[in-house]
Amino acid sequence: MTQIAFIGGGNMATSIIGGLVREGGISADLIHVSDPGTEQRERLQQQFSVQTHEDNLDAINGASVVILAVKPQVMRDVLQPLKETLSTRQPLIISIAAGISLPTLESWTGCKAVVRAMPNTPSLHGFGATGLYASEGVSLDQQNITDRLLAGTGITVWVKSDAEIDAVTALSGSGPAYYFLLMEAMLAAGQSLGLSEDTARRLTLQTALGAGHMASHSDVGPDELRRRVTSPGGTTEKAIATFEGAHLRDIVKAAMDAAAKRAGELSDMLGKD
Repeated sequence: MTQIAFIGGGNMATSIIGGLVREGGISADLIHVSDPGTEQRERLQQQFSVQTHEDNLDAINGASVVILAVKPQVMRDVLQPLKETLSTRQPLIISIAAGISLPTLESWTGCKAVVRAMPNTPSLHGFGATGLYASEGVSLDQQNITDRLLAGTGITVWVKSDAEIDAVTALSGSGPAYYFLLMEAMLAAGQSLGLSEDTARRLTLQTALGAGHMASHSDVGPDELRRRVTSPGGTTEKAIATFEGAHLRDIVKAAMDAAAKRAGELSDMLGKD
């Protein structure tokens, strides 16, 4: 059986652990988590009955999969005392820390099989989208293991380069905030048109949920769904024309370009010696 170690027991690690225990059929006895926080360790142990450790070395002892779930800024310091053990044992490494490139992870761990993962915050509720990029040392079986480990958080998509992971960061990693911003704007506009805050909020959230559900379950793309709801001469057409007149598509493209560029910059900064 595969023993899995988590270095870091924060929100994203908790969501993956929850998916493994509830949906992945992984025995809690096979899951080891290290975290410096006593309360967090106790919470994980009580909630999932997993094995918890204060010492990272204790957590990775015997693990064939090690999931790195600490903040990017402290990753190097965390891995330095673990490198000898990791390079000797050569487990599959899965990093969910943003902004640390695959070559950097290989260097800091001394491992040949490394996967860089870019999840997003809806993963905490099982509706996430995670981009994955594997080193050449990752086997097909290890890719399948990675997919199974992350299945409880939502969908997974494999890409072919660190640059594509930066694009994933710009699209789905930062993407929830784009939708939240649009919802903020719709809620405020609804109130300006005379709706109460509660009514505007409920309608905005349900509309977002409904549109997402329709798009994910439809056999046609968002462009066709938009056309179907946009009647000639109607209210929706007038609204869409206003968006297009304000160059919404250009704004979205510029925003995502800026996010991808920043992801690359952060990767360069974090990977410096």
